Amino acid sequence: MTKTNTGNFFEDFTLGQEIRHATPRTITQGDASLYLALFGSRFAVYCAEPFAQELGYKTTPVDDLLAFHVVFGKTVPDISLNAVANLGYADCRFLQPVYAGDTVTTVSEVIGLKQNSNGKTGTVYVRSTGTNQNGETVIDYVRWVMVRKGDPGAPAPDVVVPDLPNRVDPASLVVAEALNGGNFDAVLAGSRHLWNDYVAGEKIDHVDGVTIEEAEHMTATRLYQNTARVHFNQFSEKDGRFGRRLMYGGHVISLARAISFNGLANAFSIAAINGGRHVAPCFAGDTVFAWSEVLEVADTVNPTIGALRLRTIATKDRPCADFPAEVEKGYEEGVILDLDYWVLMPKR
Repeated sequence: MTKTNTGNFFEDFTLGQEIRHATPRTITQGDASLYLALFGSRFAVYCAEPFAQELGYKTTPVDDLLAFHVVFGKTVPDISLNAVANLGYADCRFLQPVYAGDTVTTVSEVIGLKQNSNGKTGTVYVRSTGTNQNGETVIDYVRWVMVRKGDPGAPAPDVVVPDLPNRVDPASLVVAEALNGGNFDAVLAGSRHLWNDYVAGEKIDHVDGVTIEEAEHMTATRLYQNTARVHFNQFSEKDGRFGRRLMYGGHVISLARAISFNGLANAFSIAAINGGRHVAPCFAGDTVFAWSEVLEVADTVNPTIGALRLRTIATKDRPCADFPAEVEKGYEEGVILDLDYWVLMPKR
C-alpha cells in the first residue's frame, strides 16, 4: 500500500463527507510582509498599526485575502489535487479579523456532487470553514471544483446541487462594534471619497496594470501551501492543455484587489464574496488590469460604516477604459476574472 498521497478523485467523495485538512498554520508578520511584497497592496489598515488601532482594531490585521488563501490552500491536497478547474465561489463570509500569531485550521463538508456527461469528470461542491486557535470561525465559504475520475467506470452518484444565495445579505455582514468610521483618516488612507460618495451603477477604471512574473505567482502559491500540480510542475504541464504552468486564480483576485486601491482606497476590508468566476487562464508575462462597478450601496449594523457591493472584472493585456465584460456568449477578449463581493467603507 502506497504511503504517498495521490489525492481524491471524483468517485472518492460522498455527500455529507467531512474532511479535516492538514496542516494548521500560524500566520506571522513575515507572511503578511511577503504578501505585501508580492502584491503591493496599499490599504492603510493592513499597513499601519496606529491607523488600524485608531479605527478600532487591536492591532494591524493581516490582509483579508491572505487569510482567505491560507484557508483555501489547506483544502487543495484533499479537494482539488486532481482538479481540472476551480469553477466558482459563493456565500463567502469574513467573520473575524485574523492577526499575526493566529493559527488557522480548515474543515470542509461535501454538500453537492454532479458527474459530468463525459463520464470522466464531475463537480464537487464543498463548504470550507477556517477557524482560529480559539475555535472561532474566521472565514466560511462554498466553492465548486471540477475533479477527474480515477476510474471512469465508477458509478455516478445521485445528483445533488446545493441551493446557494446569489449574494450575502448586507444585513448579515459582520462589522465589529469596536470599529468607529469617524476615526478614519481619509488623508492617510489615500482618498477623500467615502461611502456616501459612491452610487449604484457607477463604474471605476482602476487604470494601473501589473505584469506577473513566474517566480511571483509560484512564491505566492507556496505561501498558501497550495499544492496543485498545475501551478508548479513544468515537467508535467509542458504536455498539458496549455503547455506551461497555470497561475492560481487567487493570484488574480489579489492583484485585482490591490489594483482597485486606485478608486477604492477607503474600502478597508472585504466583508463577503457573493460569487466569483475564473473566466480564462492567466500566465506569467500577462499584464493584469481591472475595473469595478458599484452594484449596491447598503447600511450595516455599524452606523459609522457602510457597505458597497462591487463587481470587479480583471483582464489580461487589455486596459479597462471601455469596461470590458460579458457579451451574448461568454466574455469579451481578455477578461480573466469576474468577482462579486462586499467591502466595508467609513461613512462621512
